[in-house]
Amino acid sequence: MTTTQITYNRFTWTNIIAPTPEDIEALQAAQPFIHPLNLEDLTSPIERPKIDEQDDYLFVVMHFPVWDATHRLSRASEIEFIVGRTSLVTVHDGMLKSLNQLFERCQKDAEERHKIMGRGANDAFYVILDVLVDYIFPILRKVDANIRAIEEDIFTSDARQIIQDIAVARRDIIALRRIIRHQVPIIEQLEATEHPIMREELEEYFGDTVDHLHKARDIIDEDAEIIVSLADTANTLANHRINEVMRVLTVISVIMLPLTLVSGIYGMNFKVLPLDSHPFGFLVVIGFMVTLAVSMLIYFRRRHWL
Repeated sequence: MTTTQITYNRFTWTNIIAPTPEDIEALQAAQPFIHPLNLEDLTSPIERPKIDEQDDYLFVVMHFPVWDATHRLSRASEIEFIVGRTSLVTVHDGMLKSLNQLFERCQKDAEERHKIMGRGANDAFYVILDVLVDYIFPILRKVDANIRAIEEDIFTSDARQIIQDIAVARRDIIALRRIIRHQVPIIEQLEATEHPIMREELEEYFGDTVDHLHKARDIIDEDAEIIVSLADTANTLANHRINEVMRVLTVISVIMLPLTLVSGIYGMNFKVLPLDSHPFGFLVVIGFMVTLAVSMLIYFRRRHWL
């Protein structure tokens, strides 16, 4: 079983990590008022963020980012809340460190348990949401640090590495942007809800959480604009370097063209060629070719092609 419970006064917080069919059956037996469709949603890993308002409880599905160090990408971790009058159920995959730490503190610390659970299920629900939203900002600060590192190295480091770093950062920003944007309407709906199990005083607190999410969304939107600009800059630099290489190669090819022509003429099998029988003919031809190459280099230099 992966179900753990904390009871304080008349309020019970049930925390289920990676639920099994046995966990769902036990939850249904303990809280038979939960709708079967909501129980089915608990085992689905691809539920979209939503709020279902039932007579006796709220069913809330949300996603929060979790950093995947292996793939250098923020992934969405799903969490479901069942908020009743005297009960709160949280169902998740165990990847949300802030939630795990909060539940552990409630288990071990009586003062923390009173602080979080002392005012009932709806206040505990708000506290958990607020902690999860605040945990987004350290991830955003890591994204900002990655962007600053790219900005510092973009003109000095290897173009291939910079382009790779930009691609990785851009992928992470897109993932975070998708996660955060989908949570904003959920918190806004919670702020405006008039369900009987939610205290009216919580409207102001949920409004503060909405402000935090708006701030996170603004930060990630700004990061998205910055990384696009950095990608354009990196592409411009890469194209400039390619053009420099192509210009040098073109100059070399143009210089070699007349030299190849001269050497080709003197490679023909004719009995009579200019300077063919001259004792210094070879040196004269070589000198002419060198003079021609130097003259072309001087010309290109004066035209600022080199």
